[in-house]
Amino acid sequence: MNCLFLYHPKSGRGKVAKKIGYIEKTLRTRFERVDIIATESGEDMTRHARDGAEVYDVILFSGGDGTFNRVLQGIGERTDVQLGYIPGGTTNDVARSLGIPRSVRGALKVILDGYEERLDVMRLNGGRYAMYIAAAGAFTRATYTTKPSVKKHFGILAYAFEVVRRELKLRVFPLRIICGGQIVETDSVLILAMNGRSVAGMPVNGRASMADGRMELAVIRQKTHPGLFARLGAYLSIAALFLFHGRVRKKHIGMMRGSRFTIETDDDVVWDLDGEEGMRGNIEIELLPRRMQLFVPKKKKI
Repeated sequence: MNCLFLYHPKSGRGKVAKKIGYIEKTLRTRFERVDIIATESGEDMTRHARDGAEVYDVILFSGGDGTFNRVLQGIGERTDVQLGYIPGGTTNDVARSLGIPRSVRGALKVILDGYEERLDVMRLNGGRYAMYIAAAGAFTRATYTTKPSVKKHFGILAYAFEVVRRELKLRVFPLRIICGGQIVETDSVLILAMNGRSVAGMPVNGRASMADGRMELAVIRQKTHPGLFARLGAYLSIAALFLFHGRVRKKHIGMMRGSRFTIETDDDVVWDLDGEEGMRGNIEIELLPRRMQLFVPKKKKI
């Protein structure tokens, strides 16, 4: 078998780039051919993943959740491509959701063991893809506006600094959510459509699976024109959602579950897809069941 290994040299403080010799040597113990490409940008990662899917038996890659998303855009809905992942980003929520070790040695062992599962993939507006989350509202912009140089020096704290600088004032936006025969209309400061268990490094959706054909959706409700106490209530609701791992009953937190969501909102509401800036305004999210092959640890809940 032959494999292609893609990585971003600056991702995750460059830890993978420092071990590229060890990675190549280890991969050659299993694969007959190992080609390694250091990508220059997200678009470059997507292009190499797309081209590699035509040539290689296995595509391995390293980076953060944004890198995972870029590879996903490249392979699209192909079901015949075997993928392997070495987490190398700041939060690595996909890896946390699947139990993939965040050390290079541990992640390589998962790949060498060769145990794979088929995972669900989120498709948005018929053309974009996300692995674990599509989100809009409070604090979500920080995932793609935080400068790489700041992440390199401060790690996950860099996102907190960006939130304090730019996002403490919570915008209220309207939502109309359709799921099956259910319609929910509300104003909100945050909406999360989740296929994974981990968000921002925390097990927000801790009881979920990435292979059960269902997504979970959480909404933090808010008044159209909130006063001081309503604003404080929104902060507390967000904290409760993250701290109690989705097992929270609070009137300002709405929870739904399904395989397809239609979400209508303002045209300038920006969606965050796996930490990457996505589309604006209305979206339709559908779950493509067991559409992607990925090496995962044995005996781990997925």
